Amino acid sequence: MDEAAPVAGATGAQRVRAMLEARSVAVVGASARPGSFGERMVRELLEGGFDGAAYPVNPNYDEVLGLPCAPAIGDLPEPVDVAILGVSNAMLEGQLSAAAAAGARSAVIFASGFEEPRAGAPALVERLSKIAREAGMAVCGGNCMGFVNVERGVRACGFYEPKGLAPGPIGFVSHSGSAFSAMLHTDRALRFNVVVSAGQEFVTTAADFVQYLLDLESTGVIGLFIETVRDPAAFRAALARAAERDVPVVALKVGREAASREMVAAHSGALAGEDGAYEALFDAHGVLRVESLDEMADTLALFAAGRRAGPGRLACIHDSGGERALMIDAAAEAGVAFAAISDATRARLAAALEPGLPAVNPLDAWGTGNAADDIYLECMRALLADDDTAALAFVVDLTTEDDPDAGYVSMARTVFAETHKPVAMLTNLASAVDRNDARRLDEAGIPILEGTATGLAAVRHLFDYRDARARPPASAGEPVAPEVRERWRARLREAAAGGVEALPELEALAMLADYGVPTVAAEAAGTEDAAAEAAARLGYPVALKTAARGVLHKSEAGGVRLGIGTEGDLRDAYRELAAALGSQTMIEAMVPAGVELALGMVRDEQFGPMLMLAAGGVLVEVLRDRRFALPPVDEPRAFAMLDRLRVRPMLDGARGAPAADVPAIARAVARLSVLAADVGDLLRAVDVNPLIAGPGGCVAVDALVIVGTDA
Repeated sequence: MDEAAPVAGATGAQRVRAMLEARSVAVVGASARPGSFGERMVRELLEGGFDGAAYPVNPNYDEVLGLPCAPAIGDLPEPVDVAILGVSNAMLEGQLSAAAAAGARSAVIFASGFEEPRAGAPALVERLSKIAREAGMAVCGGNCMGFVNVERGVRACGFYEPKGLAPGPIGFVSHSGSAFSAMLHTDRALRFNVVVSAGQEFVTTAADFVQYLLDLESTGVIGLFIETVRDPAAFRAALARAAERDVPVVALKVGREAASREMVAAHSGALAGEDGAYEALFDAHGVLRVESLDEMADTLALFAAGRRAGPGRLACIHDSGGERALMIDAAAEAGVAFAAISDATRARLAAALEPGLPAVNPLDAWGTGNAADDIYLECMRALLADDDTAALAFVVDLTTEDDPDAGYVSMARTVFAETHKPVAMLTNLASAVDRNDARRLDEAGIPILEGTATGLAAVRHLFDYRDARARPPASAGEPVAPEVRERWRARLREAAAGGVEALPELEALAMLADYGVPTVAAEAAGTEDAAAEAAARLGYPVALKTAARGVLHKSEAGGVRLGIGTEGDLRDAYRELAAALGSQTMIEAMVPAGVELALGMVRDEQFGPMLMLAAGGVLVEVLRDRRFALPPVDEPRAFAMLDRLRVRPMLDGARGAPAADVPAIARAVARLSVLAADVGDLLRAVDVNPLIAGPGGCVAVDALVIVGTDA
């Protein structure tokens, strides 16, 4: 690992390593002018502890910060591991070409790569990428702030970053240069091995940097700030490897509210376009998604401590009844459950507490202040010894201690050293934290969670990671007969070749039924008499629906009549519908009322087919109460999707209604997963809305199958 790999025949991993562990660096655009960007690049490299060969490059200077300055990168005595290109967009192409010609193994590009479009010429970014790829160069950027390898003392930066950083187990890769810098500048005890501002990823992507971090024994947790994924297959492979290595990945994915691309005409596609692909991707690989940089910092701090949660829930100890009440409210909002402590634990707490303090969890242990150290230590030991305690939060505000050798800091250090369970200090007001006390806690390896909501979110992520690790691999499900699979693949290819946008609904229902999704009984009818005959066979009451070609969402087009109870009413409805939308119709049996869900599949252009489960009927796009998952989705994972829906309590019965058959819903989801695996590459979307769930099972009463191949 000490020697940079030569560019000839180097693998992608070797090229990235040559950059991030560089032993020779060219700083193109170096300057002797104080305060300039060119000077800062050289200063960052030298003051960051770099002990390799540093070569300033600029024809306007003979020397920069005591180093000889070459007029051009081709004049250097050796090919460098990395060329830091601190030049404008107008000079980028020439300087990257020169670096490639000089044998540079990699480059850092700060500039954006923008130029005004020129007729007949590829964009500058395309030309830069081509130069680097043909030369076998890794590239950090463009539009980035470079990288800091704390372990190796290598910095490729153009702005001031803190010096004297201690190395640690956190790797961080960011599309945001500001987030990159904020993490380095935090006054919290977050210790990194490597921090990368990946920028626009002209050549080297976040997946490549994650793979590099996974090659380092020092990496204990990885943080990601991402806007998009530019190499989906490589990114999934990196996440899968992180799971294999048991390295938690914490991701802040931004851009969910941006106007999303129109994926498909189906409801499931419209919902997926918001953020569904990343939700499904992260869930499949156990990635912990955070909502802010503060939550990122708390979660990284908790995982960097190196302790994992076992079975059980959270125990908390406080010095305030009011803040205990705050914790109870916030934990309910965060979805963090408290440990149900045993009677033996309650008795042990009661024996330690002053009179009048209830022996409960969360626990307020503050009485008169007399013998507080002994009381708190005994109570924390009792809580940690309880079988249902998976982690302990010592919830105090870490204001300045009168005696640094006593008080809460001393208690926390003592208890932390006595247990292997996760223990964290959790503060309710970050700005009140005494940094000297925080430093003493950090020296003992104790994580500090700096916020009620963000700290509880970090604890939830700790438990979620435990639960994700405990999940068995997903079952692919019982396959359908090969002839069924091949018949539907042939039909979908035929439909696509014929320009058919969507299968007729009867066909869509038949395909679902062939894969084991329960469907409503239905028949086609092209005349009034045929409609009456079909209704007689199905039995009243029935539903009448248009089957006009091109009408994808029948309700919105006024093409549905429900609860028709007599032949006369059916004939009247048929004539009305035929006059408005044409003679082709469907007759369906009416399904007993129940909870309406939506079940679907959409093929994401990056990550392939994914399943959707949501509140259904007219609520599908109003509530946006939905979950997405990548196949295979077996019944246990389908149950997990259901449990995360806000409408989940409705399935247990509401206002005297009978409970729905939840296992039947899970089976339907799992069967749609089999369909997605078999023919998902030939579909743009499947939309089942509603899937009506009741005590007797669930039934798809409306189905839309939109055709489209990967080609």
